[in-house]
Amino acid sequence: MESGADEITVRNTDPEINAVLTTASDAEADYSAHFNQSEEFFLLLSRTFTVPPIPIHHDVRVEMPSSRYREILRHVVTQLLSIAPDLFKGMTYFFEPGDVLRPAFFQLFKVDDLRYLYLLRVDLTFRATEAELLMRGSNDLTAEYRTDRLFAEAILIPIESVKESGGAVSALIVSQSISDTWIGETGNGYFVQGIWMDRELTKFFTRLFVPQGVRFYPYYPFICKYRTVCHLVAHPSLEGRRRHAPILHKAYRFLLPEMRRIEAALRSAEFSEELDVFKALKARVPDYWRDLFSSLTVKAYLNAHERKEFLVEA
Repeated sequence: MESGADEITVRNTDPEINAVLTTASDAEADYSAHFNQSEEFFLLLSRTFTVPPIPIHHDVRVEMPSSRYREILRHVVTQLLSIAPDLFKGMTYFFEPGDVLRPAFFQLFKVDDLRYLYLLRVDLTFRATEAELLMRGSNDLTAEYRTDRLFAEAILIPIESVKESGGAVSALIVSQSISDTWIGETGNGYFVQGIWMDRELTKFFTRLFVPQGVRFYPYYPFICKYRTVCHLVAHPSLEGRRRHAPILHKAYRFLLPEMRRIEAALRSAEFSEELDVFKALKARVPDYWRDLFSSLTVKAYLNAHERKEFLVEA
């Protein structure tokens, strides 16, 4: 998948992997949602799965995955389907040449007159503190490992339109509600760094809808990505996706008319609940949001290795 200014291009879906995905059931699986101390999201599964060695060197100009890569991914997907089948119910796989260790799966939803892309990226990167090493990696292959932690990003994105080719999705046009998140630069010479307000927008969106007193860090339900308002799905089952699409829809509809005011405020100041535009919008937030997020809790705990993690419950 390639991301342009407003387009997500779908490349080379694999018929054999998609055939495996069609066997997924919507039965609820036993897993829980967490963040590690680095704020990476993962699902703690009921049992382990194994990731075989994956070839490292890949020419990003080659848009078709190798037969070996497809074989490895089918093996991983088959294992995950036996543990948590509802994660992949209704999903379609596609290959992204520039990100072979994070295979992508997608599904489209429609709420009223708008469509939303559900994008699931499964992260197969070996993490030494999160998995059991079975075989060391090399210059040519990643490590083989076993783990009960599925690191992933599950995100809902507003879509303006869908392009098709040969009866299949070929591109998705993002409904970009934010004009630009670039603010400027800081530093000099080799130490120049860009400044974007994506993080401040994420704080604004989430603080606006999550009631006072609800602990949610490091889970931000609403984030700024692709220059629009997106929603991180903490419980990415089929039923979870169906429930979360209308949630993003309501938030998107609420924010859209106010986006230029929000951008203007954050271009000249960091996010604060004392911003005039924030206070004005907070006063108008319907009771729906208070009821929706009142049961959201994020609990900090220490894992077996004495490292801080967070459990997301809703």
